[in-house]
Amino acid sequence: MRVYLAGHRGMVGGAIHRRLIARGMAEGDILVRTHAELDLTDQGAVRAFMQSERPDAVILAAAKVGGIHANNTYPADFIYENLMIECNVIHQAYDAGVTRLLQLGSSCIYPRAVPQPMREDALLTGVLEPTNEPYAVAKIAGIKLCESYNRQHGTDYRSVMPTNLYGPGDNFHPENSHVLPAMIRRFHEAVRDGVREVVIWGTGTPRREFLHVDDMAEASLFVMDLDRASYDANTDPMLSHINVGTGTDVSIAELAQMVAGITGFTGQIVYDTTKPDGTARKLMDVSRLADMGWRARTGLHEGISGTYEWFQRHADTVREK
Repeated sequence: MRVYLAGHRGMVGGAIHRRLIARGMAEGDILVRTHAELDLTDQGAVRAFMQSERPDAVILAAAKVGGIHANNTYPADFIYENLMIECNVIHQAYDAGVTRLLQLGSSCIYPRAVPQPMREDALLTGVLEPTNEPYAVAKIAGIKLCESYNRQHGTDYRSVMPTNLYGPGDNFHPENSHVLPAMIRRFHEAVRDGVREVVIWGTGTPRREFLHVDDMAEASLFVMDLDRASYDANTDPMLSHINVGTGTDVSIAELAQMVAGITGFTGQIVYDTTKPDGTARKLMDVSRLADMGWRARTGLHEGISGTYEWFQRHADTVREK
């Protein structure tokens, strides 16, 4: 079996690649291309690749991602690039005869004011969080693309919606990254430079759920491996996505204290309340996946500690964009 893994250099794609190798899959059976080799926003290039390689299955882990600052600053980039990637990969996979595909989405697909924890059936029931609406719309479109091809063409295209991810290979840019890697870098640099104050965006009261990327890789392959009868029995043709998370959350203030302790920061943590908080709470209901037989295994403190160790080893080469 040959699998095309889109986004293998990203944090999630890299974890999935490691997991496939650990399972005993041959390197030559995992098809990968860098952005320089294959621009997924280029329809012609994606079509030529799919027609030439004809993979048996596709894992779509490629996306343009970022935190609140990046989403607010580059909304057109976020909606355009993600829509183009999804449309090109999903359609050209179908056109090349690929019947099995797994698409990775995001918990931001759910409305801003939605009962917690967020169930899969909350999709499209309310207004999205304004700070990342363009990205969310694109990821919702990806789900509906998969469902529509399944309904019309009989394909087996699946979608998993992870909560906030972190781990080795993350983007640690202090402004364009997500909250956890940004915190790791800020606290690390404060300790390194002898700075006694670290500023955190917002009030510190919003609550967030965090899933280690290695757990996400395992969950993705677990869902992809499910026989079709099991998958269909737990989903609906027009509500087919599956949440992936831990089922627990922490406040941003609690997270900051944890990261401070792990990095050895003993100074003052200041909250800049002029900056946006984003959604008040984003906790996933993971009962559907639990009923299928999968649960996360990595505790938050353990996961952050391992991620910080990885960051220290790669501090000079971590991605800046």
